[in-house]
Amino acid sequence: MARMSDLDQALNQAIEQYRRSHPASERLHQQALGVLPGGNTRSVLFFDPFPPYMVRGEGCHLWDADGHRYLDALGEYTAGLYGHSDPAIRAAVSEALHSGLSLSSHTEREGLLARELQRRFPSMELLRFTNSGTEANLMALATATAVTERRKVLVFKGAYHGGVLAFGQGGSPVNVPYEWVVARYNDLEDVRAQVAAHGKDLAAILVEPMLGSGGCIPGEPHFLQGLRALADEKGALLILDEVMTSRLSFGGRQSQLGIRPDLTTLGKYFGGGLSFGAFGGRADLMARYDPRRPQAWQHAGTFNNNVLTMAAGLAGLKHLLTAERLDALNRRGDALRTKLNKMLEAQGVPLQLTGLGSLMQLHPLAGPLRSADDLVAADDRVKALMFFELLGRSVYMARRGFIALSLPFGDAECMRLEHAMGEAVNARRGLWPPAAPAPALQRPAGA
Repeated sequence: MARMSDLDQALNQAIEQYRRSHPASERLHQQALGVLPGGNTRSVLFFDPFPPYMVRGEGCHLWDADGHRYLDALGEYTAGLYGHSDPAIRAAVSEALHSGLSLSSHTEREGLLARELQRRFPSMELLRFTNSGTEANLMALATATAVTERRKVLVFKGAYHGGVLAFGQGGSPVNVPYEWVVARYNDLEDVRAQVAAHGKDLAAILVEPMLGSGGCIPGEPHFLQGLRALADEKGALLILDEVMTSRLSFGGRQSQLGIRPDLTTLGKYFGGGLSFGAFGGRADLMARYDPRRPQAWQHAGTFNNNVLTMAAGLAGLKHLLTAERLDALNRRGDALRTKLNKMLEAQGVPLQLTGLGSLMQLHPLAGPLRSADDLVAADDRVKALMFFELLGRSVYMARRGFIALSLPFGDAECMRLEHAMGEAVNARRGLWPPAAPAPALQRPAGA
């Protein structure tokens, strides 16, 4: 068995090789350090020693400042579902640019885009646009607390609902100051205990149908359905954050599981590659924002209905994201994840991928993974080494091991990713440490 120091040495060598082959990216990073903290204005993109600086994208490929071409297996953290520079979206944006920006009023496209979203998500009886998924979740929470006149919100360890709604370690110093009740994901018994203690003060249960940033841990159907029942029992709203999982089917994860939330939040790819968010749900809740009503609630945002996002988003939904194409993409993702896991198991490598459809996450752990607590023992050096090994083979995924396929990512690209990971495994054979077992979990009765 290789000594742990061998893993450290291999990782250091991979990092040094990356540094030598990316001088232009390093130069750009050094320039940014003087004006941006750590040269960064989006935390998730940073990794040591510096991230690559991209200059162009086409289809499912990226080019960096040093001239390297990559297979894009990251897909802008799910926001790049359409790939890069799709002709239909480019044409729509060009037309919108030609017609003029910042028109100071409504345009036809916003109603058309809302109708397309409602067609996919019937639970969104009325909806409103925001500039991001973070804003959408903030507005959904504001709606829930205003309607119920309560301040507590039940969330889950490992969940991520935006930069100020992050619960990777149970919370964040910059989270918005609601009274958070943090429960264990996929543990309905723990949720019941929390609801019993706080139920009369709970405004909402906010949940991702699959932990996204938290490791692509799917919510078990009985768990998510149980949340619906508990919310009803206590008079709280169930808010389903489908910013990531909306792409798992034509009607999102809620359609697959037959769950009707009170409010749904969306974001990412629905803007066609531009800034986008939306929140919506029950008509009686969303009607509070109807400006025709006396004492209507205000929801402002200069760029909520900006013409570029409306045009790109509408073009994507009307011309590209058919149910058939989306289903095919998710089938490819399921098949790829299965093949990768079989390959890793056959090679005796302590890695596995979790996820659903076109979304997946690499973990250096053995055994079933059901919550954020199960990921604590993961050795980050193993994920880092695989990341740099794949990057050296011109495959770009997230530093944390996250993969999100785009519509242009076809069978040939899946084969290339599988081949690259197989090469990386063989290149470092003997260096992978034994897999850390996931903590044993005794499933509570009735959970």
